[in-house]
Amino acid sequence: MSGLIRAEGLGKTFGGTTGWLSGKSDSVRAVDGVSLEVARGETLALVGESGCGKSTLGRLLLRLIDPTEGSVWFEGRDIASLGASEMRRMRQRLQIIFQDPFGSLSPRRTINQIISEPLEVFNVVKGRKARRERVAELLTKVGLPPGYMDRLPRQFSGGQRQRIGIARAIALNPAFIVADEPVSALDVSIQAQIINLMQDLQRDAGFSYLFISHDLAVVRHIADRVAVMYLGRIVEIGSKRQIYSVPQHPYTQALLSAAPEPEVDTVSSRIILEGDVPNPSALPTGCTFHTRCPIAQEVCRVKRPSLDEVAPNQFAACHFAKPNPIPIG
Repeated sequence: MSGLIRAEGLGKTFGGTTGWLSGKSDSVRAVDGVSLEVARGETLALVGESGCGKSTLGRLLLRLIDPTEGSVWFEGRDIASLGASEMRRMRQRLQIIFQDPFGSLSPRRTINQIISEPLEVFNVVKGRKARRERVAELLTKVGLPPGYMDRLPRQFSGGQRQRIGIARAIALNPAFIVADEPVSALDVSIQAQIINLMQDLQRDAGFSYLFISHDLAVVRHIADRVAVMYLGRIVEIGSKRQIYSVPQHPYTQALLSAAPEPEVDTVSSRIILEGDVPNPSALPTGCTFHTRCPIAQEVCRVKRPSLDEVAPNQFAACHFAKPNPIPIG
């Protein structure tokens, strides 16, 4: 697989400063120096606690918001530097599936109007009849009867609405889709259906996902690789088998052990993290995880660890990560 989209040193700071004379700041470092790559046809899952910057990173990759620094390369072009007209043309290739299937669809528009809008805006299907035919095709792909296209969103269940959102996302044949917690608002019985649908569509069309989630069981089912995020930084990234079998970062180990049914294969007891997540506007020095880490030492308080390779294609940002002698693909 070749690289499709790549972030280099990507950062985003929200807010400004207060108290010019005092030098105090109310800015929040939501994404902090992130570098990662998503290959063609793969699913990279992005996991972490709420507020760690996952959704912000997803929107930066789509350039729905502009980065404070760093670059995003998509199909060989730095989209962070594109002008408005060039970026508009690129939008066909970059799409998003939202978390809330109730709030992401206009309540006053029919399903046909919702799904056909991008087809009309980008002029990829000309004529009302042809667009209705394309909408019917898309509804069939996501498992809904074409006869539903003249209904309003309120006439559908949450799972059906998410299928409609997926149909809208794939309407322009994108290459890269950010799926931002796409099943977290759905009943557990429906989640598996939506995940299977997303995998089937990916298999047929070959697009890539950045799959944002806090549900480690769902991630284990859909991901090829997993990136773990804490306070705006990637602290570990590797193949699904590496992350679940030989997690190297203490935060990854704690996340996996804290799942309702522990997902980690090599840690038998739960790891309880003490303390609260630090204030994003006043991050700790050194390793930002050291205030909660069970193995933190003085070096963790003063020196920020780099994201180093501990096994082939597995990286961890921890001073005490141990080289993994068994590369797991």
